[in-house]
Amino acid sequence: MPQNITISGARENNLRDVSLAIPKGKITVFTGVSGSGKSSVVFDTIAVESQRQLNETFTSFIRNRLPKHERPHVDAIDNLAVSVVVDQKPVGGNVRSTVGTMTDIYSVIRVLFSRHGTPSAGAATAYSFNDPSGMCQVCDGVGRVVRLDTDRAVDWSRSLDEGALLLPGLSVGSWEWSLYAESGHFDRAKPLRDYTDEERELLLHGGDFTVRVNMRSGSVDVRFEGIADRFTRLFLKRDTAGLSEKRREAAARFTQERLCEACGGARLNEAALATRIDGLTIADHTRMEVADLVEVLGRIDDPVAAPIAAAARERLERLVGIGLGYLSLDRETTTLSGGEGQRLKMVRHLGSSLTGLTFVFDEPSVGLHPRDVGRLNDLLVRLRDKGNTVLVVEHDPDVMAIADHVVDMGPKAGTDGGRVVYEGPVDGLRRADTLTGRCLRRRTPVKESFRSPTGQLPVTGADLHNLKGIDVRFPTGVLTAVTGVAGSGKSTLVSEVFTAAYPEAIVIDQGAISASSRSTPASYLGVMDTIRTIYAKENGVRPGLFSFNSSGACGECAGRGIICTDLAFMDPVTTTCQACEGRRFHDDVLRHRVKGRSIVDVLDMTAATAMEFFAFSEDRTLLRRLRALADVGLTYLTLGRPLSSLSGGERQRVKLATRLHRTGGVYVLDEPTTGLHMADVDTLVALLDRLVDSGNSVICVEHDMDVVKRADWVIDLGPDGGKHGGEIVFEGTPKELLEHPKSVTAAYLRAR
Repeated sequence: MPQNITISGARENNLRDVSLAIPKGKITVFTGVSGSGKSSVVFDTIAVESQRQLNETFTSFIRNRLPKHERPHVDAIDNLAVSVVVDQKPVGGNVRSTVGTMTDIYSVIRVLFSRHGTPSAGAATAYSFNDPSGMCQVCDGVGRVVRLDTDRAVDWSRSLDEGALLLPGLSVGSWEWSLYAESGHFDRAKPLRDYTDEERELLLHGGDFTVRVNMRSGSVDVRFEGIADRFTRLFLKRDTAGLSEKRREAAARFTQERLCEACGGARLNEAALATRIDGLTIADHTRMEVADLVEVLGRIDDPVAAPIAAAARERLERLVGIGLGYLSLDRETTTLSGGEGQRLKMVRHLGSSLTGLTFVFDEPSVGLHPRDVGRLNDLLVRLRDKGNTVLVVEHDPDVMAIADHVVDMGPKAGTDGGRVVYEGPVDGLRRADTLTGRCLRRRTPVKESFRSPTGQLPVTGADLHNLKGIDVRFPTGVLTAVTGVAGSGKSTLVSEVFTAAYPEAIVIDQGAISASSRSTPASYLGVMDTIRTIYAKENGVRPGLFSFNSSGACGECAGRGIICTDLAFMDPVTTTCQACEGRRFHDDVLRHRVKGRSIVDVLDMTAATAMEFFAFSEDRTLLRRLRALADVGLTYLTLGRPLSSLSGGERQRVKLATRLHRTGGVYVLDEPTTGLHMADVDTLVALLDRLVDSGNSVICVEHDMDVVKRADWVIDLGPDGGKHGGEIVFEGTPKELLEHPKSVTAAYLRAR
């Protein structure tokens, strides 16, 4: 049996003819700065080719319904195994998708209640909120109801003639408005607050008669429908996907979402909620923290029910083992962080009896406190020991430490990366003269001197989610790190409670940038309009000529630079447009120049080069925004590179670049080191220091100990996650935190 996955001549994205031999049945960690080519090797080459070849084994009928993968740019890949990709993409789903349904644990709990609960509601489907036999009939199994807020829908101080009806489509003079104004049942000049109870009921909920209204096509008799009933029919009782986005947003302004009173948010009907095991309903079980549910199920000793409960406990214990014991089974998957979602995917695969697979992980340590990284490592080792190959893209030294083999990409990023600078055991990497090796050898000291706060921003009685009515003061004019294990309440305190109390704060969260093949750093930073104007003024033409989304676009590829040919049952083929040679613009555009350079030349420039080129411009905003890319460490990034091709770390820094250079503001960052190499963390902290030195206050939710060591103030939450968290464990300087006897964060701060 072949011992290695062999790659020859990989050229995907910035890779420079990379050739590798990756040991099978081992843990291989890929390291390097953001943009060095790690993901291009692991995801865009190995994983894509594995999935593409697997799809080829299916019939044409099935293949046409599977995701289509284009063959990566590589000379050869041999000895591949079926790959399972566990990435950081949001778990997705909708309001009906929960931790319980995603992990299939809820299915086991439903079987348990159908066999052991009393009084029985019937089969397992009778306990499903996604099945008509089990769902609450009022909220359709969602647990919440959306209702029209009549005080938003109607201005009670106005009359019909004065525009009292505020709902979409009911503007004065419209045919829908005339249904009420010309019905003969209302005084059009009377303010609605003066209506009798009968008139108000008729206006809102209608009556059993028709009204003749005049339309462009002629007169027609229309059933008299109240404005509340009409709104419910048009916007709440139908699929709104067919409505325009503008109309959907307009309707959303007039609604309120409330807990369903019929089921109390439990999603189930009365029969399902009447069934109990040891006095607890199935909703009680799903509301518990996973760690507590393990104990409750352990008390079941009935000979029929015990094996079912044991099966549920086995799956629940995997969640506890990976540090997710603070979650509950009724938690909606749409509310999970990327790290939580990734760990749930891992747990699902741990229960599989398949072996010989290749598991591909994208920075699985994201969102994890150093304590929880140890639990993650245990899972990676278990996957390997079952006979699988584990490939991990990672920046965390603790994850690198368990690697059997390491591949370090570099030496830098972008066009300066794409090469293998080291491969071998992790001990060799620690001695290697690469950026990663040098970072592994250093030890960042805790700051000795700290900035003095200029004031404070208090939060009092915070009790959202698991916060236990805490009072905390965030100092201003300093860099504050908010720490604690996963589920301790950090993001709740900062991203929800604090930002609600201080809405003027500038929030840089982990939300994805809206990126398509047409989005570029230049367009996202807002400099393209200025650049187009400069070119238009210099050449006496319209600015639209210098946009590949407008009149300047190549006619063959519509400004995409590539032509994708869909071959139905075969893999799609993407080729560079021959007409424009991938430049996106038609030839007439390229004849117009500024200082001898075309618009295409500018889009191929890095931010640093563009700053020199546009030094003549009187537009200081243009130069400031270009400088922002350099400030966040993206000096190598070209202005015209598609945002969709950037790594997660690069996208987050582009997002940060748009919010820089403000003074006197409060910046809130949620784990800004996500996706950053240790060297990039230095750049980030230097940037945060400059923000503070410019008169701003910076608050970071963070797990990286290098950031904590260089903060001025630390707020540590805990002592653990879920119901065992939500308390202030420590407030003070990092130096003082070192001496704290009980803080989990302090223990790892001392170890680093």
